[in-house]
Amino acid sequence: MSDFPQRCTVAIIGSGPAGLACAIELKKLGVDDIVVLERMGEAGGNPRHCGHSPFGLQEFKRIYPGPAYARKMVQTAQQQGVRIELNASVVELGEEGLLTLSLESGRHQIKADKVVIATGIRENPRAPRLVSGQRPLGIMTTGALQSMVYLSHKKPFNRPVIVGSELVSFSAIASCRHAGIKPVAMLEQNNRIIALQPLQFYPRLFGIDVLTHTQLLEIEGKQKVSAVNVQVADGSQQSIACDGVIFSGQFTPEASLARLGNLQIDPLTQGPVVDQFGRCSDAAYVAAGNVLRPVETAGWCWREGRQLAGSIKADLDGKLPDISHSIRVDVQCDEVKYVMPQRVTLTDSHRDQFFQLRLKRPAKGSLEIRSGDTLLLSKSIHSRPERRILLSMPYLEALAVGETLTVNFQS
Repeated sequence: MSDFPQRCTVAIIGSGPAGLACAIELKKLGVDDIVVLERMGEAGGNPRHCGHSPFGLQEFKRIYPGPAYARKMVQTAQQQGVRIELNASVVELGEEGLLTLSLESGRHQIKADKVVIATGIRENPRAPRLVSGQRPLGIMTTGALQSMVYLSHKKPFNRPVIVGSELVSFSAIASCRHAGIKPVAMLEQNNRIIALQPLQFYPRLFGIDVLTHTQLLEIEGKQKVSAVNVQVADGSQQSIACDGVIFSGQFTPEASLARLGNLQIDPLTQGPVVDQFGRCSDAAYVAAGNVLRPVETAGWCWREGRQLAGSIKADLDGKLPDISHSIRVDVQCDEVKYVMPQRVTLTDSHRDQFFQLRLKRPAKGSLEIRSGDTLLLSKSIHSRPERRILLSMPYLEALAVGETLTVNFQS
């Protein structure tokens, strides 16, 4: 432990795309004293588990499978002189950037001027989905499947069903194909798949039924999964024989550290509340990547990490406005799932700044940003759930601290 630093300029929690991109860019901007803290024994984040393509086109101008992409990120960071500490679990966020760590050698504390939270995201397993039935072997998330297939080289089942139709659900199909697993069906309770519509043909190419309007009710099996009971569009119930269940999607930000650190959490995203510069309710902490909201691609998280590095450098140089000079952003319509940032710090320039939104259901109409009765921005949309929607941040200098921006939808 003697060579483990007690102070640093920037500590980054997490070594996925957002964390490593931030570290690399900070080095390029002249911030030298950076430590990346990774709780696992290998850096690279979730892409380490994804043995399929495509990763890296935006970041490295070529396509990699997930593990090679993770290695490329780590190699690039190390070439820039980024210090990556493995098996370093952050267990507590203290005030003003004081972190408590659990290391192989014991407990340790490190004080950072700025702490980047880039802890990523996780899929909801069975329990939060309230699926009844027995608890046999063969029930897992996509992430657990990928870890088992690509890291442990095991085949947990032969004929599973996949629950969900988000982009990660199709990643589950690719992982199954790699291991010689043939899924029976993909179940989606909505009237169409959530991922982009052309992807509906992908599972059918491999003989996988795509069952929309279908809700998983119960899992059967004593030692191993033997079948699932589902409810279909007409309300009737059916049984599908299978030997495994893959719960995919329904992501949740891995924000437990932020909660324990008493940072403000947004009830809509379940991630930390941030301003447009990524600053949390305690300005010593900033956040980027999928800890902010469910869920974006690795390339988008890389982009956010790079942008955050620029904001951190400006903040360290005293060039950002005080975070107390901010206004709240509230969602006041049922169509919008979330908006971020949830606070906007008042400044004379919002160039290249934008709000990110997603919808709960298909919607066609106008998204509006208002301050009281004043319309600041309106954008026509025709979109579906889990599609990224960007709204350019309007000119806000004339607003006063304490005011609130509202997000509304007009059909």
